Amino acid sequence: MANRQLENGNGSRRVTVREGASHALLDDVAKQIIEQLQEDGRRPYATIGKAVGLSEAAVRQRVQRLLDAGVMQIVAVTDPLQLGFPRQAMIGLRTDGDLESVADRLAEFEEIDYVVITAGSFDLLAEVVCRNDEHLLEILQKLRGVPGVVSTEAFVYLKLRKQTYSWGTA
Repeated sequence: MANRQLENGNGSRRVTVREGASHALLDDVAKQIIEQLQEDGRRPYATIGKAVGLSEAAVRQRVQRLLDAGVMQIVAVTDPLQLGFPRQAMIGLRTDGDLESVADRLAEFEEIDYVVITAGSFDLLAEVVCRNDEHLLEILQKLRGVPGVVSTEAFVYLKLRKQTYSWGTA
């Protein structure tokens, strides 16, 4: 399995892309630990240990193995609205040429949360968070200037009805 490090121009955000990652087989205890951390990423290992029947040290080791294997990350999830980014959109992109290199280039944009290669009417989907509509327009113009991008279509979010990170342990 190969890993690639991607970072934006100023080096402040780094993302590891695992190529060829296969499905991780998790035992019930690992799933329970993940569920505990999905509820509260700052939950003490001793508390998790009591809930899953392990010592604090065993939980710490298990969590480290899950992190090292790329099964999970422990991060602060922010609310873009509270941080001054009231405009969010999903952008569908049609491309020409090397799809992977276009996806890698888009992943460098600070405003883009994630980039996915898709099947269907779009080759790529990119989610963006913006200060306002003018900022969204600037991003769209930058995206249209990326070599290999043929067209874009923006789907502006009007209201978020559901966002969850609790999948993966059932």
